[in-house]
Formats: sequence, C-alpha cells, structure tokens
Amino acid sequence: MYIAPYARAANAYRKVSVETNVDGASPHQLISLIFNGLRHSLAQAEAAVRSGDIAAKGTQIGRAVRFIEEGLKGGLDAAQGGELADRLGALYDYCVSRLTIANLRNDATAVAEVAALIAPVAQAWQDIGQTAAAKAPATPAALLAA
Repeated sequence: MYIAPYARAANAYRKVSVETNVDGASPHQLISLIFNGLRHSLAQAEAAVRSGDIAAKGTQIGRAVRFIEEGLKGGLDAAQGGELADRLGALYDYCVSRLTIANLRNDATAVAEVAALIAPVAQAWQDIGQTAAAKAPATPAALLAA
C-alpha cells in the first residue's frame, strides 16, 4: 500500500511525540494519556461502525479494549484502592463486554455507551491532576519565570 511522504512524516512525528510524552510523564499523566488514547479509539471505532469500515472498527475496538484492560484495569490496586478500585474494575469489565458486543454486532450505540461511561471517569482523573498541580509547591524554575 502506498503512503504519501507527508503521511509518513506525520505518522513518524506522532510516534515521536507520543514516545516523548510517555518518557517524561508522571504516573498520573500516564493514566491521562491512556484515557486520551481510549477516548480517541472509541470515537474512531464509532465512526468506523457508522461508515461500515469493518477493518478500522476491529482495529479501534481492539485498541480500546487494550487501553482498558492493560492500562486502566491493569493499573488498579485493590489493596490500596479498596471499594473504589473494585467498582472501577467492574466498570472496566462492563465496558470490555459492551465493546465485544459492539464488535460482534457492528453496534455504534454500544461504543457510544462505553464512551459515555468513560467520560466522567476521565474528567474526574483530569480534575484530580489539576487540583494536585494547584496545590503543588512552586518549583525553582517557576519562581524564576515569575
């Protein structure tokens, strides 16, 4: 398959950008990146289902499931997280189940349901990061910039 030079360059840039983001990210930022990737995959999967692009649908649903299973669910710590970790684990299991059904039945509504379930969790995670950043002590670099 032919890929235009500008498309290859854009793909290379995206890969380098993602690797750079991951290399310098805190654990909180890593989960934020996972949420962003998941939300993007869900949007792409829903669009692929609606347009009838079976290959893209399968790829994007597969990516979304991996984000959930390996990134979000894999990062839960039941010992420290207690009931919250258990509830998030159950939510993630449900989301994977709905995505499996969406893939089997070409059901864009099921993909949209997962996106709607993940959105408030992702927003809460982002809010936690903003609250923590606001409470963090000023760094020497920030003091010099002021």
